[in-house]
Amino acid sequence: MRLLLDTHAFLWWLAGDEALSAAARAAIADEGNAVLVSAASAWEITTKHRLGKLPGVAAIIADLDAAVRDQEFAALPISVRHAQLGGALPGPHRDPFDRILIAQAIVDGLVLVSNERAFDAYGVGRLW
Repeated sequence: MRLLLDTHAFLWWLAGDEALSAAARAAIADEGNAVLVSAASAWEITTKHRLGKLPGVAAIIADLDAAVRDQEFAALPISVRHAQLGGALPGPHRDPFDRILIAQAIVDGLVLVSNERAFDAYGVGRLW
């Protein structure tokens, strides 16, 4: 399975936070699964840290590439196709970071690891 971590899932994995569901934890730990972290999550983490909403991530944002690599995850860039679909998605979900993640999951056939039920309205696979 190819998994795309929502930003909170990535941060909770790194922190060993019990808020990450047991199913998500098991899927991420399964070496048979490819785990990806979007550039959108790097953008979101850094933005929210700058705004004071994620004060505890300073060490992570000091080298996000290393944080992804150290977990043996793959970085997923944002392509023009991802951005175009993210901008065109219908519906009330307005979070630009989530819209890119949804678009990436659709375009690249990924399963989103997220507790966000709003993603289900877009027909993407979601694991939680």
